[in-house]
Amino acid sequence: MKINLTQLTQYPVYVRLVCFILALLLLWLPLAIPIYWLVADTNLESILTLVILYIEFIFLLNIWGKQVYQQPKIFSHYGLEFTRFNGVDVLWGLAIGLTSVLVLFGLEGLLGWLVWQQPKVFFGKIILEGLLVSLGVGFAEELLFRGWLLDELQRDYKLNIAMRIDAILFAVAHFIKPLEAIIHTLPQFPALVLLGLTQVWGKRWRRGRLGLPIGLHGGLVWGYYMINVGQLTKYSGQVPDWVTGVNNNPLQGIMGVLFMGGLAWWIGNQQLKIKKDDRE
Repeated sequence: MKINLTQLTQYPVYVRLVCFILALLLLWLPLAIPIYWLVADTNLESILTLVILYIEFIFLLNIWGKQVYQQPKIFSHYGLEFTRFNGVDVLWGLAIGLTSVLVLFGLEGLLGWLVWQQPKVFFGKIILEGLLVSLGVGFAEELLFRGWLLDELQRDYKLNIAMRIDAILFAVAHFIKPLEAIIHTLPQFPALVLLGLTQVWGKRWRRGRLGLPIGLHGGLVWGYYMINVGQLTKYSGQVPDWVTGVNNNPLQGIMGVLFMGGLAWWIGNQQLKIKKDDRE
């Protein structure tokens, strides 16, 4: 008997989300469980299971678009197109994200809150490695949160309500971990919500394209990766950790929240200008 998946469009968003996630788990678990049993290296185990999960996520999105919404080009609908405009947006986002990180750490250096150090390892490797990791993270998380999830929310809610829910769920998703780790990293929650809002505004600014959010997310990750892995800075202890960032994570400090707030304000204004121009 053929199942008519278009009937899912008649259900509330939380039902659709649960159905999608259950379908994804049913595809993923038969492959993930043997890996957890057979692979002894925990790092390799995590990499393999995450890669398989995301490949299946993309595969399922394609089916979801065709069978549920009758949209054969669902990725274009999400804003993911391999066009020149999206490519330029990725580069533009990378530049904004990387510059934001460097300005934050540069200001803290000028204030004497940290000192810059020579990298402990070959820095060229860290630059390239960080770029690849950051683009992978940016692509994966933005397709998930500003692509699929935001689209599902916008089908049921007004744009601004969908944006807020998306930003909160984005932040919450970073705390799917043991309770001790949640408590340890809880101070970064406000900055993650601000980042989620910024990414939605960034997508609207670029008229629904995902290139800028992918690049911006990647640029922030890339900048922090190079500084953290390269051990380029050392905090002087002149101010408390809650100012510069608990556990050396800038998102867990007042300065990180302020900078994320400034970035959110600027990109929010850019998308407002686009909306004003469209009305005129």
